[in-house]
Amino acid sequence: MIAVLWTVIAFLSGSLPLAWWIGRWGMGVDIRQYGDHNPGAMNVWRAGGRGWFVLALLLEFLKGACPLWLAQVLAGLSGWWLVPLAIAAPLGHAFSPWLGFRGGKALAVTFGVWSGLTLWKIPMLLGGLFALFLRWMPPEARAVRMGMLSLDGLLALAVAAGWASPAWLIVALGHTVLLFWTHRRG
Repeated sequence: MIAVLWTVIAFLSGSLPLAWWIGRWGMGVDIRQYGDHNPGAMNVWRAGGRGWFVLALLLEFLKGACPLWLAQVLAGLSGWWLVPLAIAAPLGHAFSPWLGFRGGKALAVTFGVWSGLTLWKIPMLLGGLFALFLRWMPPEARAVRMGMLSLDGLLALAVAAGWASPAWLIVALGHTVLLFWTHRRG
């Protein structure tokens, strides 16, 4: 029952359109009128510059990281119990009830979730994979898709070798499906 409560908390945390609120209340603009028309941190950059972007990116990251970290520290959840939480936060961002279930691409939230699960390990690997593929396979959507598929493959090998939790692989596969959906254009 406690895992269900924390999953709901993760979804609600992820659903908060913090970047959109920064645009609306901080900058006085609807950031969905810029760039790819999503309510995410990149459109805060396009609409308001680097300072607002850093704030939005940090908050979007934290809304993924905090529920995972708190569920582990306060509720003692671990392993398989964290899988639904880890998938719920990015789902909340992508399908935010605050925005009529039309949210953002969930990339920063996904990095936050992995930081909540593994501290720096998976976010560093994932960031490196995205950078590598972005260099050789632009645009961003293709790089994200290839990065996620590569992460899935690497985690499958790590699980087979006994170096990683099988729960992490399930989380990665869930994120891959979601990020393929949110990055389907491009």
